[in-house]
Amino acid sequence: MIALRTTARQLRDLIRTRLYRPSHFRIGLQDYFDLRTPSLALQSNAVHAQAAMQWLCRAQEANGDGGVAARYRLSKGWAASYPETTGYIIPTFFDCADLTQNEEYRRRALRMADWLLTVQHENGAFPAHDVSVLPEPRVFNTGQALLGLVRAFRETGEGIYLQASLRAGEWLASVQDAGGAWTKFEYYHRAHAYHTDVDWPLLELFVTTQKNIYRDAAVKNLDWVLSQQQPNGWFEKCGFKNDEAPFLHTIAYTISGLIESGALLQPEQPSQNIYARAALRASEALLHRYEIRDFMAGQFDRNWKATVTYSCLTGNAQTAFNWLRLYEFTQDARFLNAALKLNDYVKSTQDLKSHDLGIRGGIKGSHPLWERYIRYSYPNWAAKFFVDALLLEDKLVNELYRREGLA
Repeated sequence: MIALRTTARQLRDLIRTRLYRPSHFRIGLQDYFDLRTPSLALQSNAVHAQAAMQWLCRAQEANGDGGVAARYRLSKGWAASYPETTGYIIPTFFDCADLTQNEEYRRRALRMADWLLTVQHENGAFPAHDVSVLPEPRVFNTGQALLGLVRAFRETGEGIYLQASLRAGEWLASVQDAGGAWTKFEYYHRAHAYHTDVDWPLLELFVTTQKNIYRDAAVKNLDWVLSQQQPNGWFEKCGFKNDEAPFLHTIAYTISGLIESGALLQPEQPSQNIYARAALRASEALLHRYEIRDFMAGQFDRNWKATVTYSCLTGNAQTAFNWLRLYEFTQDARFLNAALKLNDYVKSTQDLKSHDLGIRGGIKGSHPLWERYIRYSYPNWAAKFFVDALLLEDKLVNELYRREGLA
């Protein structure tokens, strides 16, 4: 019965994708036969990153409110603007503005921040979903909006962004469980190890304000997350649900929050921080699996065994970024080499020629696109993490070349 329901749903989704459109049919055909761009035909990171940034700009224009559309769906087109991901897209736009000296990216980042101010709840929280859904407050989403607001304040010195950040941080601290986790106002009302990606913004707020309430809340949750780590590096509760193999996406969230939190807490020796070391243990386990298979699966079980044969492109980009950060801290070339391969894999799935502007330059949820993670869609967060990973790759490779006298 379950198999019949699954087949019926898959058939329904396939019909809704409007495969009669040439651009949609082309993507479906390419994915069915895995006709990715050959490695020798890939463009430079700059070309791929610029295409993803142009896609993100179109996503911001889609709804006209200043926020970034959650995704482009083959079935319905652009979705409503999404506060959570708009929040962490803001730093990416500021980074690109600094790198390219393109002030349009800076103006767009500030439009995103201004839009966030309009959807923040009175108590400081941010909505759980895109703005087409009732605005239920959510811990994780508030943390991601906080990341963008703190960056907007640092860039401008405007107090309105700081005040919104303080309200968000205070709300997060006020709804935290006594043991350090967050279960209230959370997905499925359960604790998640990937809340390390809430700790990171709280620590950014602490660094900005020196108010211990934010540091204390972050450290309490970080310590709770460490209690969930198993001897093999795995984190319990790192997925959305207890009864499923977590997506690489949420595994990578857990690791990134530990890396960035450790760097903020111990900037002089980031790789020696206990939280960064926990991230390193998990990353080495994941790297070992990747080296054996030369492929990054989209979901894993608690023994680091792949449970699916598709790839979660968002998680790939996040993992590449995490590995590049660990290389930056440790100079372990294994992480650099693997990150370059993961970035090239995602590049090989990016369509740079489509006439459909919702497809061109975007990054799919899954490869192939009908698989489980954000199927038949191009989520804005996939493009954001892809740009972050390419920019960091170029920075670190250029530094390596200069050190070796190759530049």
